[in-house]
Amino acid sequence: MVSVRDGYGRNYLLPVAWPCRPPRRTRPVSPEQRVIAARVVKLAKELQSEADRLSQVSVSVSRAVGEGDKLYGSVTSRDIAEALAEQGVKVDSKKIQLDEPLRNLGMSEVPIKLGRDTVAKIKVWVVKKEQ
Repeated sequence: MVSVRDGYGRNYLLPVAWPCRPPRRTRPVSPEQRVIAARVVKLAKELQSEADRLSQVSVSVSRAVGEGDKLYGSVTSRDIAEALAEQGVKVDSKKIQLDEPLRNLGMSEVPIKLGRDTVAKIKVWVVKKEQ
């Protein structure tokens, strides 16, 4: 950083585009900000390991079907959360991102949003209920 007179800077240096503005924040990063940044990195790693673990999970939900293998209802995020709880995996049903309930038999990949940038996809199998 160099100090120059206003006229020299305004009439010569600025039109030639030599100077650049100093950064607005010239103070060093505070220790609190370092702690917060370290905590955010640690949380992101934990969420990513949780997402990797959840990606290995497969859930089977059985539903009653009618003619032509048409479901008598649908599979919602709450049903998926209950099926996961039966397997010992606790996930809040609000974190399960279903655009619309599942209404077909077969396998579907369902995203679970764990954090801001962390999403895990689990496999949900909708099968016929044995009578």
